Amino acid sequence: MQMTTKKLIGALWLLLVVLTLFSAYMAEQVTPGLYSISIMAIVLAIKGRIIVDYFMELKESHVILRALMRMYFYVIPALIILVYLFPEQIATLTEL
Repeated sequence: MQMTTKKLIGALWLLLVVLTLFSAYMAEQVTPGLYSISIMAIVLAIKGRIIVDYFMELKESHVILRALMRMYFYVIPALIILVYLFPEQIATLTEL
């Protein structure tokens, strides 16, 4: 591993820590609203993309595998926002 790669991984790790602390701060300080939920969902997508590309080393993997893993971190934040916007409808759809 080259020194530049080590520095990149270190910087990305630090960015993940900062984003995690930011999300925790937002969750504790802000009354949940569409704005704060959207920001936290975007942070989740960014963190997921960094983890998939650099820490799971899927950036150079087969295009289908990479696309499926990346899609997960776009679908989940979208679902979080949808659950916030339509809680009763989703509860109705998912009850037994």
